Amino acid sequence: MTIDDRTRTELEAAVFRRLVRHLQSRTDVQNIELMNLAGFCRNCLSNWLKEAADEQGAGMTKDESREAVYGMTYDAWKAKHQSEATPEQLAAMKKNAGGH
Repeated sequence: MTIDDRTRTELEAAVFRRLVRHLQSRTDVQNIELMNLAGFCRNCLSNWLKEAADEQGAGMTKDESREAVYGMTYDAWKAKHQSEATPEQLAAMKKNAGGH
């Protein structure tokens, strides 16, 4: 299957939006779990979004990119959904911290 660049970009954008919606609905999954299992988390996505905006010359703050990914302010998400990391999660993060 061959697709043109515009269609590929539209498909990739749709996939990104779906991933963000999925992560917004899975507030039971903590960032530390994402980092330990997948090597990225919601903060990574928000950083990548801001970097892409910066590359395009679009004005986006770190807070705006986080709100786009979290669906609310980062502080509100942490207060509502973030739990204390377990010693096991912290040990796994320390062990796997190479790429993060």
